[in-house]
Amino acid sequence: MKFIPTSIPEVILIEPQVFGDERGFFFESYQAERFAAAGIPTNFVQDNHSGSRQGTLRGIHYQIKQAQGKLVRVVAGEVYDVAVDLRRSSPTFGKWVSARLSAQNKLQLWIPPGFGHGFYVLSEWAELVYKASDFYAPQWDRTIIWNDPQLCIDWPIPDGSQPILSAKDLRGVKLSEADLYD
Repeated sequence: MKFIPTSIPEVILIEPQVFGDERGFFFESYQAERFAAAGIPTNFVQDNHSGSRQGTLRGIHYQIKQAQGKLVRVVAGEVYDVAVDLRRSSPTFGKWVSARLSAQNKLQLWIPPGFGHGFYVLSEWAELVYKASDFYAPQWDRTIIWNDPQLCIDWPIPDGSQPILSAKDLRGVKLSEADLYD
């Protein structure tokens, strides 16, 4: 397993060692000792599974209390996954990193607490699974609008297209108006 820091060092891309043959493949998606050695918490409390059709954009989601770290991977299809640093005291506040995660490449992304998370579905259908380091708390759940000009996220949305958004994501606020971490 390789743990690859991104341009925001706390966000880590994880490349598993995949063993394959004519029957299929096998890989470890999580191993507590290796993850702990890489600085990733091992006390996950919740697993989530999300399925979405092509063109769907979910996010940018975060919780202002009970902040969740997320270990994200795709088990069907492909997504463009984004992590945004929402910690005001951080030198990378307001910066973002992205990765293409797919069932084929088997990459995972560690998004620490204090970051917002969003993704855009590139394939006809995609299923994303992720481990969370704290429980979902709807009273602390917040959303930053996906196209905030301050963030300038380079979503791979085809020209002339609009992403498919939930009512919650349509109500997202700009970073400058958001409740954030200290």
